[in-house]
Amino acid sequence: QVQLVESGGGLVQAGGSLRLSCAASGSIFSINALGWYRQAPGKQRELVASITRGGSTNYADSAKGRFTISRDNAKNTVYLHMNSLKPEDTAVYYCAADSSHNLIMAGRPRSWGQGTQVTVSS
Repeated sequence: QVQLVESGGGLVQAGGSLRLSCAASGSIFSINALGWYRQAPGKQRELVASITRGGSTNYADSAKGRFTISRDNAKNTVYLHMNSLKPEDTAVYYCAADSSHNLIMAGRPRSWGQGTQVTVSS
């Protein structure tokens, strides 16, 4: 079993930056891929970015050029660096992990964090 705890959300003005962190514990040896998802009110949860054990990354079109996902294997932590934030980035951001990158990409990872709120004011 993998436990994930997010932190770093908050209120920021448009154009600002935030860094989200997600600390993993438990059966971390089983994690091959991690992802950041978000869900805005009234919208479906969407994958924002993912990263594999080997460091390969994928981004949603809305995140490309503004967000960067990274991981510190020594700290069992994955980060989402968000720059040039827009009001439409307002959402609850969730960290997720799985042994399968395919499940991350399919939106069906087996381990989820509790979420952290990001609010971008205009």
